[in-house]
Parts: sequence; structure tokens; C-alpha cells
Amino acid sequence: MDISLIRTFLEVAATGSFVNASERLFVTQSAVSLRVQRLEEALGKQLFTRSKAGAELTSAGREFERYALSLVKIWEEARQQVGVPEGYTKSLTIGAQYSLWPRLGFRWIDTMQQEMPSLNIRAELGMPDRIVRFLIEGVVQIGLMYSPQLRPGLTARKVIEEDLVLAASWPASFDEIVPHYVFVDWGPEFVHAHAIELPELTNPGLSLSLGALAAEYIVSRRAAAYLPARYIKKYLDEGRLHLVADTPRFPYPVWSIWRNDLDPEVRANAEATLVAIKSRIDAEQDAVIAELRDISTNDIVEVLGNTENSF
Repeated sequence: MDISLIRTFLEVAATGSFVNASERLFVTQSAVSLRVQRLEEALGKQLFTRSKAGAELTSAGREFERYALSLVKIWEEARQQVGVPEGYTKSLTIGAQYSLWPRLGFRWIDTMQQEMPSLNIRAELGMPDRIVRFLIEGVVQIGLMYSPQLRPGLTARKVIEEDLVLAASWPASFDEIVPHYVFVDWGPEFVHAHAIELPELTNPGLSLSLGALAAEYIVSRRAAAYLPARYIKKYLDEGRLHLVADTPRFPYPVWSIWRNDLDPEVRANAEATLVAIKSRIDAEQDAVIAELRDISTNDIVEVLGNTENSF
């Protein structure tokens, strides 16, 4: 069986559209249609009901879906195990969003390899939808993301409570940054809280949906934005970014998503090392928040929302 046929079937089932599946798989819509057709011919059953609204699984398609997930998972396990380099006995693939690699993911990898030298690690980059799809298929065994998406066979744990703080590329007061403010979209909850607390900043001339990558834009221009305290600490230390006094900070939790069937020995190592580096990350963020408190004159800098950690 061609595994690409199975992956294409699962992508159409997940998106409900041949068009969306083609975009995610980076192939033409006709290629997607041909793959599904070949799969249907091999099974002797129609898997999707096509319409202008999209593609919906038939009863046969729903029945085949669970087998398709198992087939992809078994294939990935075999591929990863066969591909383990000489000298290593186990493998682990971690997927994470861009902004979670530099000061969390990379440290985690370093610590895991120190504690378990026989572990071969692979890193994947992606947005939450892509990482979750990889988790379901077994391509990735652990994911790091801001917006957890639970599926059967997966478990979510809160790792840290990231704080989003207002920073500018020059020492400035709140009034001074208003004309230079860049809105970074951190999701619906942030958008809602931001609109309530900072109505004067709700209509900026520029919006970025780039996550922490927006920091690279801000530091090289006369601009200001809400960015993760942990991520920008190095820029604050270098004097390339400056906290804006008397401004609220917003909680933005980081989650780890685990496959329930992860190898017990690998899981134990991953869990222990993640806890170990968490204390270091918390200390860095605490230093940034302490600086914000020191330069502020009122209590508006208190976190908006619940900050309880659960990892």
C-alpha cells in the first residue's frame, strides 16, 4: 500500500475538502483526487461523498479512518526505528512552534541527550494544526504549543505560564509608543483582553500573526509590541528592547502534548528533564517581570487571568 494514499485520505478527512488537503500536502487538487480514487478502487468502497460544500466521509470512510491512522502510525514507528543511527537505541521526535524552540525546545533537547546519550532526537517546526496532525499520525511523539488541541490518544500538560509584556525598541513611555505600536495577534483570548485593557491600541496600522518572530521586526525599527518576556530577555539585556512602564501583562500558557503510547523510558527522561529546565525558564521570566514592576508606579502590571502552572 502506498502510504501517500493513506496520508492524503486522512488529510481530506481532517479538512473536509480536497482543495484544503492539496494546500496542506503541497500537491495539486487533481493529485489529491487521483490518490483518493486509487485508494477507493483498492478498497472497493467509496470513502467520501463529494459536493460543492466539500468532502464528507461515508460510512465506509469512517470505518477505514481508524485503520488508516493505525497504518500511518505503524509506518512511522518502523521508519523512525529503522532510521535510528548506529550507536543509538531509541528515537524521539518533538514538534514545536517557532518561538518555543530558542529558549525552551533547544534546552530540552540538550538536557535529554545529556541524561540519555542513547536517545536520537528529531525536531519539527509547525503551527498547532500541523503538530497535532503529526502527533495523531505518530510522526511526532511530543508537541510544544500555545494552543492545545486534544485528540484521542493524546494528553496535554501545562508547562509554563508565558507572560506577554509590552516592549519598545527605544526607552519610551506608553504615550510615546502609541503611534509606533504593532499589534501581534496572540489568539482570541489575547485579542479580547487587549481590547478591554488597551482600547487606545486596538486600531494599529500594522498587525503581525508571526508569534515571537515579531521581535525580530520590532528590534530593528522604531516600534513596540506585546512579546513573550522569556523570549525577549536577551534583547532587554542587550539594550535592544526596553519594557514600557505601567502597562498590563497578559498570561499565555505553553502546553506540552504527549502521545499516550510513548516509550516509557523515553517519557520518563522527557518528563524529568522538562521539569528541570522549567525552573531556569521561570527564573528568566521572573527577572523580566521584576524589572517591569521596578519601573512602574501603579498596580496595572498585575497579570490578567489565572497563572497556576500544572506541570
